[in-house]
Amino acid sequence: MTPTPLFDLSGKTAIVTGGANGIGLASAQMLAHYGAAVVVADLDLADARAASDEIRSAGGRALAVDCDVTDDADRQRLVERAVAEFGGVHVLVNNAGGGGAGRESPDDITVEQFASVFRLNVFSAWRLSQLCAPHMREAGYGSIVNITSMASVNRSPAISAYASSKAALNHMTANLAFDYGPEIRVNAVGPGAVRTGALESVLTPEVEAKMLEHTPLERLGEPDDIAAAVLYFAAPASSWTSGQTLFVNGGGVQTLD
Repeated sequence: MTPTPLFDLSGKTAIVTGGANGIGLASAQMLAHYGAAVVVADLDLADARAASDEIRSAGGRALAVDCDVTDDADRQRLVERAVAEFGGVHVLVNNAGGGGAGRESPDDITVEQFASVFRLNVFSAWRLSQLCAPHMREAGYGSIVNITSMASVNRSPAISAYASSKAALNHMTANLAFDYGPEIRVNAVGPGAVRTGALESVLTPEVEAKMLEHTPLERLGEPDDIAAAVLYFAAPASSWTSGQTLFVNGGGVQTLD
């Protein structure tokens, strides 16, 4: 008997939200490299098209879809486009998210702003999982990968909405693993400080040095470090892994205090 290649995603279709930049782009490229047809979903259609063009130019298969993951019509259209183009959905990477960055002072944030962070970071992942699950069951293969954050377990000022939403995403991951097993695995990846455009915009040599004081591997993360963890959860290599949150953080916490 020939064993199934542990990371072979040939014949699989993956949806990656927020897939045009940063961790989302790296994840889309990684999954495509290992054989998946990738639906790059992003608010910015031009960026999504650029990302899908990169994947195709490297020999992969990709489709760009503009999607506001907080809008249910958009979410349904995204899944429908994936099925129409590639015949099914096998992998869902819930990467789109936002909030935090020290802008959530409890003295200033409104109830609506707090709720909007949960709509983006938690409710959208739950609803997209619900929409994709029937297609995964029909295909006999399903992996949902939620991108959470070290903020879900750290304690930092002025990120109460973001941090609590990511903590909720961790726990939702563990519970959905019970709901969707055995056909569908549900896991999460929690990045530490990763060199994305968002981080680079505020990163100074002094801030980086302070972060590395708490990082045993003595470097910040790269998007591909997170994409490799996404690949593990998406691929057959993790066939007996579900309900887990894997923190990819260089062994540390990258806090500034």
